[in-house]
Amino acid sequence: MTDDPTDRPAADLSPVPEDWTRGLAVVAHPDDMEYGAASAIARWTAQGKDIRYALATSGEAGISSLPPEQVGLAREREQRASCLVVGVTDVEFLGFPDGTLVADLHLRRALAGCIRRHRPEVIVSINYHDSWDGHDGWGGPSWNHSDHRALGIALLDAVRDADNPWVFRDLEVEPWGGVRFVAFNASPNPTHAVDVGDHIATGVASLLCHELYLEHLDDGDPGFIRTHARAAGPRLGTEYATTFELKSP
Repeated sequence: MTDDPTDRPAADLSPVPEDWTRGLAVVAHPDDMEYGAASAIARWTAQGKDIRYALATSGEAGISSLPPEQVGLAREREQRASCLVVGVTDVEFLGFPDGTLVADLHLRRALAGCIRRHRPEVIVSINYHDSWDGHDGWGGPSWNHSDHRALGIALLDAVRDADNPWVFRDLEVEPWGGVRFVAFNASPNPTHAVDVGDHIATGVASLLCHELYLEHLDDGDPGFIRTHARAAGPRLGTEYATTFELKSP
């Protein structure tokens, strides 16, 4: 069967702007970036962009059959290895307890401090909405993790806080108001996308670094990354794409 262009869905997403040089990825857990966004990170580091990671937790509560003390250290190691695959060497863990993130002043202060230290033009994170598909369904497979939801809300507030010289003055770091936008991967309300056709294999390889976590999942097959990217591609007019919802301050 031939591919008929008239059967393809019309492109309805805009390319993520790439006229910037410094980015900061901020997520709740090790592996959060690797479930889709890492392919875009690989594209951007290949362009020479300076990308750094900040993780609120070490993912220590992510494997119910293993003690957090063992899991946290292992997942930090795996995250650092995963980052190297996509060209990222600067990784920090903020030390918040996994599974109990709250969008409060403590989290906002820590995130504002990261933003002021790293001074990014663009911040990358993952979906913070209630669900992955935009529908209600508390407790169902599409319901988003509470840490993801709390992190996203606190992150948007922290972008504003980082620019306010009278908020979190004890940080003793110069305010930073240079964030142009925050890009949330895997949102049910995408507005933009990135062509990852040349970097999808690198994104998959970065996920495979999370060996301990993947082996304890019911379905640790990373093939869905290609499947989702292929499905999103036509929305950008490309073969493979990863989607983002962009929020501007």
